[in-house]
Amino acid sequence: MANIRDKAFWTRVRKRDALVILLTVVTGSIDAIGFTRLGGVFTSVMTGNMVLLGVAAGKGDVSLALHTGIAFLGFVVGSLVGARVAGHAHKDDEIWPRSILKALVLELVVLFIFATWWEIASGAPAGAAEYAMLSINAVALGVQSAATLRFGISGLSTTYLTGTLTQLLAGVAKRNEPISGRSAMLLLALIGGAGLGAFIAVDAPRFAPLLPAGVLAFVIICGERVFHRRTKGQQLTQLAR
Repeated sequence: MANIRDKAFWTRVRKRDALVILLTVVTGSIDAIGFTRLGGVFTSVMTGNMVLLGVAAGKGDVSLALHTGIAFLGFVVGSLVGARVAGHAHKDDEIWPRSILKALVLELVVLFIFATWWEIASGAPAGAAEYAMLSINAVALGVQSAATLRFGISGLSTTYLTGTLTQLLAGVAKRNEPISGRSAMLLLALIGGAGLGAFIAVDAPRFAPLLPAGVLAFVIICGERVFHRRTKGQQLTQLAR
């Protein structure tokens, strides 16, 4: 069995999975910011927001209804735009299609807009600014969700993690099937990202956007260098044609 420190262990597939796991850290941290600082709703778990919307209707809570509705619409818009940029999965796709990088760059731009506004609001947005910034965060995760969907691989997701948990538990229950380490890491990354995001959002709110933006930028740079940077030999071959 290959050691994680061995170069042979880090196949291109494992490198892709590692970057997707890091994207789940982005999801958890953004969700934590939304939940702790932007109205107590989610920016990626839309089924949870649908439940909260029903709760708001039952309680007559207008504020909760507005927060959940705005997050839902932002996620929908981000998903639609992200799908247009990332495109659809094909059988002859690369391991990390360049269109996914383009979608993630778009997400980073959206997060930069959020971070700038967040700084202007001194990490404590209120009123209309709170609603607007909630929608921006939801747009970012909608774009990311569409980007990872572009891989076209079952269980490889950074937002639809209820299914990931179900697959993991099904593997445990059947015993004769191997337990997916990737699924476990995705779930742990979500929890870890949420924990770090919540800690920063509560104790150092001015710096809260730096975590998701920094991790996302790292993923984009690694994705470009690992999967799309040409070697000197490839560059010379291209010039010779």
